Parts: sequence; C-alpha cells; structure tokens
Amino acid sequence: MAYKDEKLHEEKVFKDPVHRYVHVRDRVIWDLIGTPEFQRLRRVKQLGTSYTTFHGAEHSRFNHSLGVYEIVRRIINNFENRPNWNEDERLLCLAAALLHDLGHGPFSHSFEKVFKLDHEDFTRKIILGDTGVNAILRRVDDNFPHKVAEVINKTYENKLVVSLISSQIDADRMDYLQRDAYFTGVSYGHFDMERILRVMRPMEDQVVVKESGMHAVEDYIMSRYQMYWQVYFHPVTRSAEVILTKILHRAKELYENQYSFYLEPYHFTSFFAGEVDLQDYLKLDENVVMYYFQIWKDEIDPVLSDLCKRFVDRHLFKYVEFNPNQQMSEWMELHKLFQKAGIDPDYYLVVDSSSDLPYDFYRPGEEGERLPIHLLRPNGELKELSRQSDIVESISGKKRTDHKLYFPKDLIEGLSNRSKTKKRILEILYG
Repeated sequence: MAYKDEKLHEEKVFKDPVHRYVHVRDRVIWDLIGTPEFQRLRRVKQLGTSYTTFHGAEHSRFNHSLGVYEIVRRIINNFENRPNWNEDERLLCLAAALLHDLGHGPFSHSFEKVFKLDHEDFTRKIILGDTGVNAILRRVDDNFPHKVAEVINKTYENKLVVSLISSQIDADRMDYLQRDAYFTGVSYGHFDMERILRVMRPMEDQVVVKESGMHAVEDYIMSRYQMYWQVYFHPVTRSAEVILTKILHRAKELYENQYSFYLEPYHFTSFFAGEVDLQDYLKLDENVVMYYFQIWKDEIDPVLSDLCKRFVDRHLFKYVEFNPNQQMSEWMELHKLFQKAGIDPDYYLVVDSSSDLPYDFYRPGEEGERLPIHLLRPNGELKELSRQSDIVESISGKKRTDHKLYFPKDLIEGLSNRSKTKKRILEILYG
C-alpha cells in the first residue's frame, strides 16, 4: 500500500476539551504530529500574553493545530460524494490544516514586529526545508510539500481547498474562537459549529453555506467581533505585550552596543543580527525566552532589569484613552516631561493601537482574503451574506480602531510631590 493511503492499525484519538475527540487514522498525519517541529508548538502559547489577563489562557499552538485538523476532517467527511469535491485532495487538506501554524514563534506577533519576521515565511521554510516534516511529506510525493505550502500560502490552484483553512468562515477561525473562549472562560466565542458544518457545501472555488444555516453564521460572525474586543485586544493583555516588545528592543540595543550580559544571549544572537536561520528559529520557544527574562531581571542595565521584572512578575503599565492623531501636542509634551523626570520615554511611554474589520464583502483591488461568505439558496443561486443578513450588514466594512497610551504609574507617583513635572504629567494623563 502506498504511504499516502496507509492507515493506522486502529484509530488514535486525542481527548480535546472543545471537540471532545480529535480522530487520527492516516499514517501520514500521525507521523507529522510526532515530528520535533510540530511538537515544538506545545511550547508556544496560542494567545501570547493573554494569560496575564485570563489565567486559563495557557493553551498552545499544538492544541489549536489539532483542532483545525479535526474541523477540516469533519468538513471533508461531509463533502464525500458531493459535486465539486475531489477526494484526491483529502490528505492535502488534512496536512495543510494540521501544519498551518507551524512557523509561529514565541509570543509570535511581538517577535515578528521587533525582528521583522513573518511566521508564514517560517511555516514555508519548515515544510520545504531540511526537517522531519518535509521528510514525511516527501514520502507521500516529491511535490507534496510544495502543495501543502501553497495551500497555506493561499496560492494553491484549487481555491476551494484554500478556503477550508483561510477565508472569512474557515476551520482556523472556527477552532480558535471556541478554543480561546473555553480557555479564557468567556462566553462570547461560542456558536453552533455543528450546524455550520452540516450546512457547508463545496463549490468550485470556495465553501458556501446553505441559506437555512444563516443564523448560525450570524452567531459565528458576532462571536468573532466580541472576541476581538473583549479578549484579543484587552488593554491589560496589550500592556504585557508592550512591555515584552520593549524588553526585546532593549536587549537588541544593548547587544548592538556590545553590552556585556551576565549570560551570553546566544539563543537571540541571530535574531539581534537580523540573520535568523531555520535551526536558530526552531530552538527558540517560550520556555527559553522566559528563562532569559528571569536572568535579565538581575542585569546591571536598569531599563532591561526593570522591564523584565514587570513582565515576569506581572507589574504592568497603566493606560488611558489617547488618540495620537488628535493629541500630538500633548504627546510631544509628555515625551519631554518624561525625559525631564528621568524616565526614558522610548521605553516607558507607548501608544498602542488596535483595529479590526469583523466582516467585509469583496472589493476589487483590495486584499484577496476578504472573499465574502456566500449563502446557497434552494434554487442554486448564491447570495452574499451581508445582503441577506441585517445583523451582518450592520457591521460589514466597518473598521473599528482603539488607541491607548501606556505608562508606568508607579514611577510617576515616585516623583517628588513638589515636582511641577509630576503635576503636569498627571494633568495630561488624567485631565
């Protein structure tokens, strides 16, 4: 029997709090899960710094990746023998679903911003490079790693396959909304996924939903909207992320200035130099990062030491609403006042902005990922979701942006009460 068709002697299952069970029967999928590159995802949190706000948010990219695989497995089981579905694409869909987040690094988005990296690039490098994952994919077919990479990169020729893991209603989003809601303890992310899976239908270039399932899709869209503002953009989580980002900037700056660290940060060396190779990338996980942060708490450099203490011990920055576009003069004055007070504004005065577009219909010339959700009517006609749903229409195309100013309140309060600088800083911050 060809490797691609090989089944395990008996089905393996992972007990899962969201989907109850994750089922694995394909030898290829079981072997991919066992690779060092996939096991690394156990050591990368799904929600980055959110655990500082929601103490249950300790789940990993490993959990989520298995969940996306399971949803895709269920979808394609429902697609079996339907028009427009090619059973030959089955293993490709499962492998791409499982591996879609393979390139995420520790505290993913903060790392990407500071070191100008892209986790999608590293996903591609792991799949196509000298790795255990690549060796298994090549056993299926020499071209199979490239196909998997193309699906994840959204360049694969069959757009139906791509839409299963990357569209406005895909397995990726359906898993992370429910999983993140479960582990943060909030109710916003719950929706009737079983209903959605039952009414999904394969079309030539995307998955569509039967019109009778519209209300379940509305629920899903609103769940996503609420989760972004109540969980993903929570200001306390963002405060931890701001401090994390500043730690990395400070360590990089010190390294570039030949600062002598107590412990040579060799895990970070190629990141600081901007020459990150795949092996260095795979060695860096959140356990390693937190080890360095613990060490750096005792560094001589006062900024690095203070920021690491704040992050590790959860002594975060406070925040106020602040729009830099409308308050530029106050921002500049605060910058000077912080310098005068001996508080480095480059590290202790940060504007952070969050924005989200909950749902959008496709607009020619704009980002292709905004392929709309289509409803399939009984007569076979397709209707774009926001044209049929008043609820979705009310939030379509409406980008919401939020600005916060983060600062160390304790350092400001530690200034002399007779200080005019302190008085003016507090006036600007609190009115």
